[in-house]
Amino acid sequence: MTEVESITPDALDALERRLAEVEAYLHIEEKRGRVDELERLSAAPGFWDDAERARSLMAELASARGDVEAVDGARSQLADARAALELASELGEDEGADDLVAEASQDAAALARAVDALELTSWFTGEFDHGDAILTIKPGQGGLEAQDWTFMLFKMYMKYCARKGWKVTVNDCPAAEQIGIDRATITVEGKDAFGMLRAEAGVHRLVRISPTDAKKRRQTTFAGVEVIPVLPDDIDIEVAPDDIRVDVYHASGPGGQGVNTTDSAVRVTHLPTGIVVTCQNERSQIQNKAACMQILKARLYELELQKREDKLDEIRGPKTEIGFGNQIRSYVLYPYQMVKDLRTGVETSNVDGVLEEGDLDPFVIGYHRWATGNAEAEA
Repeated sequence: MTEVESITPDALDALERRLAEVEAYLHIEEKRGRVDELERLSAAPGFWDDAERARSLMAELASARGDVEAVDGARSQLADARAALELASELGEDEGADDLVAEASQDAAALARAVDALELTSWFTGEFDHGDAILTIKPGQGGLEAQDWTFMLFKMYMKYCARKGWKVTVNDCPAAEQIGIDRATITVEGKDAFGMLRAEAGVHRLVRISPTDAKKRRQTTFAGVEVIPVLPDDIDIEVAPDDIRVDVYHASGPGGQGVNTTDSAVRVTHLPTGIVVTCQNERSQIQNKAACMQILKARLYELELQKREDKLDEIRGPKTEIGFGNQIRSYVLYPYQMVKDLRTGVETSNVDGVLEEGDLDPFVIGYHRWATGNAEAEA
């Protein structure tokens, strides 16, 4: 629910019930106490003597405080909407009643959006859902077109992350020989980044008139999106020095331009598994190697989960060929314009809003509502 069509006391009651359910699920009263406790701890002498512990507690404080403030804000919007509606009812047909009803409508619409966002947070029950994410895009079937499609998706996710206020580090984004990029790997830091972005894991299909075809024929191309979590500091994955090979080379970016003239880009190959990670964002070999190792450890952790539990889909979804029949979402630019998620049925004709402006929230929220509903049905 993102809008309230007709503002009535019953409609506000329904929103209040949803808000109460979210408050209970998020344990808001417990978090209020935890916020007070953490604020006292952070003000105590010697708090920063153990910097690692201090950073962890401050991150917990920011998360708990954010949830409490969001609920308090929603409660305030609910009170404002009720007050405006009650005053409008008292005025009856008097001048100004319509303005109060309009004000109540705006408050209720804002409240509905806030409850939507809080519900989404309450659905994130995975171990890493509230943390950061590593997102990788790779071209699939479609040749040169797939490399161009990979670049389009890369720009779409950069826009989406900017809309969410997340910090993005581009770890790797080498230009293809003719158009587009060979792949892209980014690290996304922000509240619920992994929980939100795991909705995007899978095969994405594009249908359009080929920009490289002189006969202007319709072309279908594919790209795959992988999303894995950035591992918290308390999860340590051992990587033996003898198990990796480190290669360095010149960095380059989209469009073929040289990023620098030194061998700063790093490629790390994990010999036992064959996993290859490349990073070229930083100008220092040391920084790029550190970024590679972070991504490698996340992928090794994922691999270990698969071996132990055979539940890889909990992290990034089942492995499928990046081609026909496996897509999670279709982006059609010709002969009509439509973006449709094939899992949830969420669709829009505003293709530019999705691809050019990164307006992905309807698809992300729709996915999690669909996934939560399926989980409850199976329980």
